Amino acid sequence: MSIQKRLLFIYTIIFSAAFFLASSIVYWLPRNQLLAEIDQNLTALAATVRPENTILAPGGIFRITIPENLVTLETASTFMMIIAKDGDIVARSNNLSNYEAYLDPAGPRPEPEFSQVRHGKTLLRVLTMPLRTGQDGDEIVGYLQVARLLDTYESFNRLVFTALLIGFGAATASLILAVGLTPSLFKPLDDIATVARQITKADDLSRRVPDTGRTDEIGDLAQAFNQTLERLERLFQAQQRLMADVSHELRTPLTAVRGNIDLMKRMGETDPASLTIIQEEADRMARLVGDLLLLARADSGGLPLHMQPIELDDLLFEVYRRVRVLSETVNVVVTDIDQVRVMGDPDRLKQLFINLVHNAIKFTPDGGEVRLSLSKTELWARIVITDTGIGIPEADLPHIFERFYRVDKARSRSQGGSGLGLSIAKWIVEAHGGEIYVTSETGKGTTFAIALPVMTEKQPEETVESAVTENGRSTLRRLGTSRKRR
Repeated sequence: MSIQKRLLFIYTIIFSAAFFLASSIVYWLPRNQLLAEIDQNLTALAATVRPENTILAPGGIFRITIPENLVTLETASTFMMIIAKDGDIVARSNNLSNYEAYLDPAGPRPEPEFSQVRHGKTLLRVLTMPLRTGQDGDEIVGYLQVARLLDTYESFNRLVFTALLIGFGAATASLILAVGLTPSLFKPLDDIATVARQITKADDLSRRVPDTGRTDEIGDLAQAFNQTLERLERLFQAQQRLMADVSHELRTPLTAVRGNIDLMKRMGETDPASLTIIQEEADRMARLVGDLLLLARADSGGLPLHMQPIELDDLLFEVYRRVRVLSETVNVVVTDIDQVRVMGDPDRLKQLFINLVHNAIKFTPDGGEVRLSLSKTELWARIVITDTGIGIPEADLPHIFERFYRVDKARSRSQGGSGLGLSIAKWIVEAHGGEIYVTSETGKGTTFAIALPVMTEKQPEETVESAVTENGRSTLRRLGTSRKRR
């Protein structure tokens, strides 16, 4: 059964149960209370004729003293009748002077009993009770019937019936309205299912659920579904681009290796130049495979981070000393350095800084400059790497952290780049709970800014291991306590 049919079934059950429950409460409670009041009045009226007022005379004749107000009763709503033991009517109130039948056609009863009797168009509530005499009151000498006109009761019944009829009509109209509105409410869900089936059949992730402009839960679901499709499309395109880029990246060094091997075979001797090319291309393939493996492990959450307190200024100086030796034509300088402590993996942070500095040196012309700085705020450590290189076009800035993306593909490949360095840098920053930003101007240079959380005084100085999950967050496991730096 579909959700729509189940909801309609539930609507019907709820409306029916609510209607019958409300009807029972509205009808039975006032009705019973009204009858109880009438029965109480009839009982009080009958109590005025007491057994001690009944006298049994010789010959089976009994005498009863009736209050004057009951004998002369002429009201049109209350009636009284006395019946002998043999069934003859021996007395009646004045308003029954021309009435020869019992108030209750069922006749006398040995025990008091209430009944509702209809005489023509008139409805009466009748109390029939025996009249007893004797010392123990065990001898029945006659019967007393008192009645009350139920015109108020009938008016109440008509009013309640009208109210229930109106309520039933309102409940039915509400149910019909719910039945009519439910399909329109579920139409966006049908659209989502239709789009999902079309995507499955055509493998077309570019399709989207129509935007109805709704702001309710179904509208949120449609929007979330479209966002999911957009993300899946990007991931699918990234996967296709990754396969194409990896194939292209591996094809180039493999072609060079095979060409040089064929050349040496034809020459019949080892060529040092060819061996150098083979070694360079093999190293390039090793770096590419290593970077791909690192990113794959990072995406799957299988790349642990060995978190510990780090003196970030010392780490940055270590990177500076290393790259300064390797850089011969570009001047690498450190401008401002603050003492900052962070919780992080020293190897991964060193890899981050080396990647960014090498990238800056690579795209800075001879005689240019790469500047490193480290500053501190209350909560963040800010590392800035600025170069005076060729810069990055504005249109390429949003994509530079994508895998295998190159601003100048031919030049990057000739310089040994694979397009994975910035992707790895971004992952390392986010794995440490930080953020990375880039600004650039073509022909003037590029600036990378990294923000990492500062280790506060209250934060425990413990060595932990962090396993980065797929959403970029870290789960920590304590390994040991480090000594506080003096």
